Amino acid sequence: MLVLLAGIFVVHIATVIMLFVSTIANVWMVGSSNIGTISTGLWLLCNGTCIQLPVRSGDEASLKAVQAFMILSIIFSVVALVLFIVQLFTLEKGKRFYMTGAVMLVCWMCILIAVSIYTARFTGTMLYSTNPHHGYCFILAWICFCFSFIIGILYLVLRKK
Repeated sequence: MLVLLAGIFVVHIATVIMLFVSTIANVWMVGSSNIGTISTGLWLLCNGTCIQLPVRSGDEASLKAVQAFMILSIIFSVVALVLFIVQLFTLEKGKRFYMTGAVMLVCWMCILIAVSIYTARFTGTMLYSTNPHHGYCFILAWICFCFSFIIGILYLVLRKK
């Protein structure tokens, strides 16, 4: 049981770190131009130097929603981690980690909404670039989506023994 708890804890910490990286780094879309490689994230457009991400007025609300949901997913993931540690030491034997699992599943939903909006609105459309493709931050966000779902379900069925 201790090995299972430690494994879940390590995967949860890895998920939090990957969420931070995928939200902060500016490599959601990568493309090439005559200047070199161009990458865009949720905040900046980078091609040697970084500038604020230019978006069309119709896409600005979608980008703000993606930014907000990614930040919310980080917050809920950290809250779930703290809640797990608190429940680990205060929960009676035989009880389940319901609150931790519920908060982690809310994190999962936030990641799902953010990445789905980004996929629908920004995939394949990159200014000043040809041949755009997804960068590692987009892939990390989908990995965090999978991990947070698995962790949330494990927390719901996990008993403290």
